[in-house]
Amino acid sequence: MTSPSAAAVTALAPETLRSWITEHQDLVVIDVRSATEFESMHIRGSYNVPLPLLAEHTDELAARLGSRVVLVCQSGIRAEQARQRLAKAGIETAYVLTGGAPGYAGAGGDVVKGKDRWDLERQVRLVAGSLVVLGLAGGKFVSPKIRTLAGVIGTGLTFSAATNTCAMGKAISAMPWNKAAKEPTRESAILQLPVQSAKEGAAA
Repeated sequence: MTSPSAAAVTALAPETLRSWITEHQDLVVIDVRSATEFESMHIRGSYNVPLPLLAEHTDELAARLGSRVVLVCQSGIRAEQARQRLAKAGIETAYVLTGGAPGYAGAGGDVVKGKDRWDLERQVRLVAGSLVVLGLAGGKFVSPKIRTLAGVIGTGLTFSAATNTCAMGKAISAMPWNKAAKEPTRESAILQLPVQSAKEGAAA
């Protein structure tokens, strides 16, 4: 038998979320991607609380959430990190949306689209791949020492997978092209959430 906490760690199919929203069921959808990614495309009615902001104000956010929380990112990695943080703050009813925002759009869900930009995970793959190619080419044509760059990137990616973190992603998210006009703050992102009952939620 699994514990109640383990049972609550649930991946949510896009079709299920679409059904819940259509039926106006009690839930709050939190998108933990960057503001720029959120502007590019997000689930209609979702709230943007980027993962770094959520990590900084986890307890305050948890105090405002109700009986059902759905966490969204691009691939599920950041949403799972958010779920783990919220679980430590007492939220055991958080779901991670399978396939993220693109998966929901692909399932016919209602999304809001803005300016098309590359998502953060895609940018990380591009930078990591480019550095590996640069290291291998430089090692062959410039100096064998440059080849160690490929090893460093490989080690970093392995560590990222093992710890479920991404230092490169955090660095890339700070680049100017990934900055939205208005970055969410505690006041604009967390305090705008309606306070809900942990048991009853916003059933009204």
